[in-house]
Amino acid sequence: MLKGIDPRLNADVLYVLRSMGHGDTLIIADANFPSDSVARSTVYGDLLRMENLTAGQAVEAVLSVMPLDTFVEDFAARMEMVDDKDTVPPVQEEVQSAIDAAEGRPRPMIGIERFDFYDIARKSYAVIQTGERRFYGCFLLRKGVVGPDA
Repeated sequence: MLKGIDPRLNADVLYVLRSMGHGDTLIIADANFPSDSVARSTVYGDLLRMENLTAGQAVEAVLSVMPLDTFVEDFAARMEMVDDKDTVPPVQEEVQSAIDAAEGRPRPMIGIERFDFYDIARKSYAVIQTGERRFYGCFLLRKGVVGPDA
């Protein structure tokens, strides 16, 4: 255990989060996402796991140490529901709440069509697979910067 570090973050996840740079993207995936095959195409190349967590819990833990990008509209995204892109299911509402809490203000995610999401995920820095079993528990987070001390 480390002081000040969320215990839900394992060593592999912490290594990748620290390795990422400004603008790099991270995929938080549900249990049904083709995480292993997609992860092989990413910069990191190996699948990370946080299998004992929901998507909301994983995002909350990640955002406890990783800032979101403030310069772009696609700082965070959700996989849209097939044939119902405007519906936001409860799993996505939970992640939106985690993002808003981390940001200290409402900051809505954008939606990405399912197959476009797969393509974007393959170009991401890394994929973390959670234990989330609810459908459409797949998200993109774009890393921001930690500014200098005032």
